[in-house]
Amino acid sequence: MIDLKNLTIEKAHQNLKKGVFTCQELVEEYLKVIKEKNKELNAYLEIYDDILEQVEKAQKEFTDGTAELLTGIPFALKDNILFEGHKVSAGSKILENYTASYNAFVVKELKKISAIIIGRTNMDEFAMGSSTETSAYGVSRNPYDTSRVPGGSSGGSAVAVAADMALVALGTETCGSVREPAAFCGLVGLKPTYGALSRNGVIAMGNSLDQVSPFGKNVRDVEIVFDLLSKHDSLDSTSVPNNLRKPKSEKTNQKIIGVPWHLFEKGVDPIIMDNFKQSIEKLKNSGYKIMNIELPFSKYSLEAYYIIMPAEVSTNLARFDGIRYGFSKEAKNLKEVYMQSRGKGFGKEARRRILLGTYVLSHGYYDAYYNKALKVRARIKAEIEKVFEEVNLIATPTVPVLPFKLGEKLDDPVAMYLCDIF
Repeated sequence: MIDLKNLTIEKAHQNLKKGVFTCQELVEEYLKVIKEKNKELNAYLEIYDDILEQVEKAQKEFTDGTAELLTGIPFALKDNILFEGHKVSAGSKILENYTASYNAFVVKELKKISAIIIGRTNMDEFAMGSSTETSAYGVSRNPYDTSRVPGGSSGGSAVAVAADMALVALGTETCGSVREPAAFCGLVGLKPTYGALSRNGVIAMGNSLDQVSPFGKNVRDVEIVFDLLSKHDSLDSTSVPNNLRKPKSEKTNQKIIGVPWHLFEKGVDPIIMDNFKQSIEKLKNSGYKIMNIELPFSKYSLEAYYIIMPAEVSTNLARFDGIRYGFSKEAKNLKEVYMQSRGKGFGKEARRRILLGTYVLSHGYYDAYYNKALKVRARIKAEIEKVFEEVNLIATPTVPVLPFKLGEKLDDPVAMYLCDIF
């Protein structure tokens, strides 16, 4: 019996290396938990049928001494990251039964070192949501209280790790889609710097915002996954070249944390606020200097985001037309094929954001909304860069609310969007 609850990547690696257990025995333990819990939690949409081949390849590397730190480590993969020869649907009916024709860059890197990808995890449709309730394949449930949401959009990946159905997982984040479910499920979630991890092979929601992001039970596990995947990819034009990446050895000894208290004077649950203040106090007692900072333009970030993101959604999802691939509804003419396929293939939230994005990009509104939002984003970026001349870190709560009940915010999109405020 393997103690999955307290297992880390480094512990698993040492045990695999010493032969305390094999790759197959490790994976079988996770599969047992999946069999027991997944029906209720709905973290996985599919368990891959080639796990045995992956296990044999990983075990061979331990036998011949070529295994690396992530060899044989069981991963869960969000359902918008391409894995060649396997289904990928982005949580949407419009891509139901679509099979990936190539590997995402991050999957290639995992395959190179023989990590084991167990299956694909549930998500809000095309990553649009903060609760994993907009998935076309049913809601995921929080493993600590199944009446509550696990957060989103990468809720399935978070649940898989929190419920011991994978050791680590990959999600994607545009605005809170990993950090929020990590907070709701008691995990560590990292949204890397834009361009640090390649987006090649990830089904896009918002190109200028999306990032592949790791989940783990502790900081070290997340760091290990990030270190493996953080490298330049020539097939992603936004991937940061290796010569511009800061070496890990260049760590600062300064310990100044900026806290923009003015951004969360209102609207944050009192329990979260108390917890946040206690955390800041602990950091202060650990030798960090706490500095009050002002970010006057950042209060407009959510408004700017909900103009820029739907605009990018509108252009990205235009390719799903019922003609080239994915769901297609027969009709008497081409226009009706488009309308029927998109109308029945996309869920309510996806349609809402497509319409909103089309509106802000339309003639007469482009300058009034989209261009103005880009200018606001530039001002926010500039003020944060300026603040980082004085502080090393900026601390805020992750989410303004505690995990809410399933269905509680589903009919109130504004309340749901406010979950993304940080």
